[in-house]
Amino acid sequence: MSFENFNLDPNIMQGVRAQGYTEPTPIQIQAIPPIMQGRDIIGLAQTGTGKTAAFLLPVMDRLLKLPRGRIGAAVISPTRELAEQTCEAIDALGQYTGLKSISIYGGVGMEQQIRRLRSGVDIIVACPGRLLDHIWKSTIDLSFVEMLVIDEADRMFDMGFLPDIRSILRCLVRPRQTMLFSATMPPDIRRLVQEALRIPVTVQIGHAAPADTVSHSIYPVKQHLKIKLLSAVLRSFETDSVLVFTRTKHRADRVALQLKRSGFRATALHGDLAQNRRQAALDDFRDGTVKILVATDIAARGIDVLSISHVINVDMPESVDAYTHRIGRTGRIDQKGDALTFVTAADADLVKEIEKVLKTPLERRKLQGFDYDAPVPAVSEEGSQRRSGFGGRRTQPQRAAGTRRR
Repeated sequence: MSFENFNLDPNIMQGVRAQGYTEPTPIQIQAIPPIMQGRDIIGLAQTGTGKTAAFLLPVMDRLLKLPRGRIGAAVISPTRELAEQTCEAIDALGQYTGLKSISIYGGVGMEQQIRRLRSGVDIIVACPGRLLDHIWKSTIDLSFVEMLVIDEADRMFDMGFLPDIRSILRCLVRPRQTMLFSATMPPDIRRLVQEALRIPVTVQIGHAAPADTVSHSIYPVKQHLKIKLLSAVLRSFETDSVLVFTRTKHRADRVALQLKRSGFRATALHGDLAQNRRQAALDDFRDGTVKILVATDIAARGIDVLSISHVINVDMPESVDAYTHRIGRTGRIDQKGDALTFVTAADADLVKEIEKVLKTPLERRKLQGFDYDAPVPAVSEEGSQRRSGFGGRRTQPQRAAGTRRR
């Protein structure tokens, strides 16, 4: 099957060809026809399956049949990085259509966004909080929206955005076509589906597990040796771009700093960085200026770099779903990828849960020549003084009771 079978507008097809796309992915084959028929849709697919184009192509096709210069479609995204990525896809695939889009997110001034909105746009890609800011200030007009896309709905739930989503839904007065995409379907998302979608078509690609193009392995190691092991692994493996995950923003900074001191081209990405620094980190990672990006879970949403060869979990994620999201950054669109996870004794239960989802044991590995018995240094990798006895600092980070914005 080819994209020609979808009967997309010739100007859209010109953009598809310009991107070098010839054969649609499974999610595109199953999702594009019902979307073009005007059906509401639930798309269950992992990151890297081509879901962004699966909804953008039919949305743009319909927008070309509507009056121009007013917002006919809205895409709700959980993070600014994903919003920017989606707008970049619109610009690339729709480069011959004349359609205008804007990404709307917090952390930057509203004035420039307001000026762009006043100049006329056809599609907005927005984070929930900033979109509500514009709605309350009456600086955005959603009265002509006919298509709504809720992207990565499960991550919206993780980040506490569902109340904002419901507030936005109440502001959409016109009958609309709604598309919801999610990697998983927790109960709260199912309730949102019942509230927001009308007789939806469900499209599911694979299961709630990482792509089978990814190989998985774990490295048992003591907490204080993780950064040393990371440096040793990076030196011993042939890698392209590497995405390293940590549990906290402070930890991301510390790991990136240690890697730079060891001679690696590395930088950190997390929610405490100013928007221009976040964008610079992503741009440097995409163009290869930086080869190693150390990120927290939420900050890493929207990273779209096909050449990521390895994902390394220096810290175990909080859940199986979080593991799936992390690992989805590699092995994309049938490319091979490697997922390495450093584990301590405290991670045993989560390792078992991941193995249940993968339906296979995780390969246990040891790096040859690495000293796994090295003692805790007087000054630890976290830069804190070593303490002993009761009241000393924990070497194993505590798991948060809930997910915090990072």
